[in-house]
Amino acid sequence: MTARVLVVDDVLHNVKLLEAKLRSEYFDVLTAMNGIDALEIIEKELPDIILLDVMMPGMDGFEVCRRVKANPAIAHIPIIMVTALDQPKDRVTGLEAGADDFLTKPIQDLPLFARVRSLVRLKVLMDELRIRNSTGKAFSGNDNEENSTTIKFEDAKVLLIEDYERVASRIVGYLENTVDTIDHDNVSNGSISTEDLGQYDLFIISLSLREADGLRLCSSIRSTEITRHTPVLILIDEGDNDTLIQAMELGVTDYVTRPIDGNELLARVKSQIRHKRFADYLRGKMKKNMEMAVTDAVTNLYNRHFLDIHLENVFSPENDKQANVSLLMLDIDHFKRINDTYGHASGDEVLEEFSKRISSNIRSIDLAARYGGEEFVVVMPETDASFALFIAERLRRVICDEPFEVSGSEEPIKVEVSIGVAIVSENCDTKEKLFSEADKGLYKAKDSGRNRVCGISCFNE
Repeated sequence: MTARVLVVDDVLHNVKLLEAKLRSEYFDVLTAMNGIDALEIIEKELPDIILLDVMMPGMDGFEVCRRVKANPAIAHIPIIMVTALDQPKDRVTGLEAGADDFLTKPIQDLPLFARVRSLVRLKVLMDELRIRNSTGKAFSGNDNEENSTTIKFEDAKVLLIEDYERVASRIVGYLENTVDTIDHDNVSNGSISTEDLGQYDLFIISLSLREADGLRLCSSIRSTEITRHTPVLILIDEGDNDTLIQAMELGVTDYVTRPIDGNELLARVKSQIRHKRFADYLRGKMKKNMEMAVTDAVTNLYNRHFLDIHLENVFSPENDKQANVSLLMLDIDHFKRINDTYGHASGDEVLEEFSKRISSNIRSIDLAARYGGEEFVVVMPETDASFALFIAERLRRVICDEPFEVSGSEEPIKVEVSIGVAIVSENCDTKEKLFSEADKGLYKAKDSGRNRVCGISCFNE
């Protein structure tokens, strides 16, 4: 996953060094040599992530960070503060100013890339939620919106997973005056025994457990539906970069190194809970605004009206991610024959099950909608041609490989689908052109025998 990174440092050598490292990993890099220029670039260019030096003349990095986070238009951009300062109080100051992470010079390459990619993944998810929420405003007419800095964390619940009792007691002591509920699981049987994990705002997991693999627990939390969006903060030994990189790749959202500083831990806990509450707020607001107005009654997917407005937002000048968007157009083969043979009630059951299979086999940032009749559309940000074709083929197989149970037939019936695929390109750079290319691919799939995936001009076929 690539991203646009703004590097801010008053030392030219540091700027050039970071720029070279990031460009070698195919990041797009912007640069600034002072806080004033950085703020102008941030507001104009809207980078995906900011690497911000602390010690700069005039306006230091802490003040730049505070100003970014105080501006609702740019407050969602993650900030990694970079400095030679290595005291816990400096990290706490940065975190309280709104920074998402803190790196100490000299910066090691692999941990830097891991942190950048982790925060970019989080931003992609938050951006998609914000786009969908802005789409909802077109229907609800409600422009009132909070931001992450105004979200409170009363009644916050944290689950601590640590099997050293003295360490667990010390961590509880750091947090108990701020966090309302801190439950402790010592994973005595090698796994998490706490029930109802969906109630928690944050998991704190030690990676020095004696009877369990902390990374495996992180993976389990990330792969479970009810905890997939819950932030995970790990406790890790200082200098254990290999394990840290593994954890970041698994989706861990933050970390604290041992020996643990209580103030830093508290600042990171508060930051993660705010991020989680803000994401929950966006999801809840979107659901409330859109549930009745923009969902299809049979399939519970988004309807065509929502899809049109969502794509208008995707192709708006403010969205610089549109170049990475793909679109799948799906059409159930011989659907009229299903209705005629088994009845319209069975046809609706096919549509409902078809929609469930689509939804469960795409990413959380993808959007599925019923386009009309037996036609469906999936919009996928952050994809290339090969990935779009891979997902389309996976959807085709989950539809045709397992027959559908319907009330109008004693035996499950076979259902097949044809899929057209298009991606944004120089010659396919509007909503209308993207639909047209996907539609051509769909017709090609139908003409070639159905139950297949086809793309047109944007693929080398």
